[in-house]
Amino acid sequence: SACLVGSEMCIRDRYGIEKVLQNNGIPTDLCSMLIGGPEIGELIIQDSNINLVSFTGSTSVGRRVSQAVNQRFGKVILELGGNNAIIVMNDAKLELAVRSALFASVGTAGQRCTTCRRLIIQEGVYDEVLSRLVSAYESIKIGDPLHPDTLCGPLHTKQQITQFKETIAEALQQGGKILYGGHVIDGPGNFVEPTIIQISSDAAVVSRETFAPILYVIKVKDLESAIQINNKVPQGLSSSLFTNDLESVFQWIGPAGSDCGIMNVNIPTSGAEIGGAFGGEKETGGGRESGSDSWKQYMRRGTVTLNYSENLPLAQGINFGAKKEEKKPV
Repeated sequence: SACLVGSEMCIRDRYGIEKVLQNNGIPTDLCSMLIGGPEIGELIIQDSNINLVSFTGSTSVGRRVSQAVNQRFGKVILELGGNNAIIVMNDAKLELAVRSALFASVGTAGQRCTTCRRLIIQEGVYDEVLSRLVSAYESIKIGDPLHPDTLCGPLHTKQQITQFKETIAEALQQGGKILYGGHVIDGPGNFVEPTIIQISSDAAVVSRETFAPILYVIKVKDLESAIQINNKVPQGLSSSLFTNDLESVFQWIGPAGSDCGIMNVNIPTSGAEIGGAFGGEKETGGGRESGSDSWKQYMRRGTVTLNYSENLPLAQGINFGAKKEEKKPV
């Protein structure tokens, strides 16, 4: 059986899970759900009766989960932070790249682990991509996420509004320049303007994940420089390369390419991972959900050898208890 622990801010999740089980004729007691804060999580990670803990959340909490579960020799699956990048090369289809960057950076108000947070553009198309992207941002509909015309809904909590403002201020202090957005929208709800910031890849704020629609844009000379910038952050979840050059594709997905768990080509960092082995490397945790092999992580592996005979074959020709044949003198 399984026990799901949901955030106290997502209490309706349990009803959706119960409905799915009921609709498929599965007893609902096979999967129970708890709602609560850190006190429940602490009990779970310390309980030796719970063989496996799968955690999705921040890197800081994931580190605590990993240490506690490993201390008791339990199994742990971690899906933690993402600081995902889209790389646009000179030979890319720019319309496709711009639409992808817009969707990946603004969809769900930047609150997906696979949200694009860095846009790395080769210098030959840098100005054109930025011009198209800013124009696209100007057409974004912000409002009720249930309305079909809305692309950007609200942030989840007031705390995220504070993080949004602090991150914008920090980016400006570190030499960033706002090309679009950057403000909290007055009125009811936790709405902010989707924001584009031109900044150096060396700025400390770029290496940190902020759950908000903030996109950092960075200019590069070539693919090698772009890959280096993609890989320099602590997180390693999703990444995308936009190019029409097959040699660049193989460099991107090879051992000297992206160090992320997801390496896309000509699709965004988010939205195409369903059905694949979802997860990342480095501070993203190394766990994998979904995909053809994910179920194996939830199983206990055992090896069985079954002997149907009355003989006992042993390794290396060892023979215990058998009488040695006496050699008769010649």
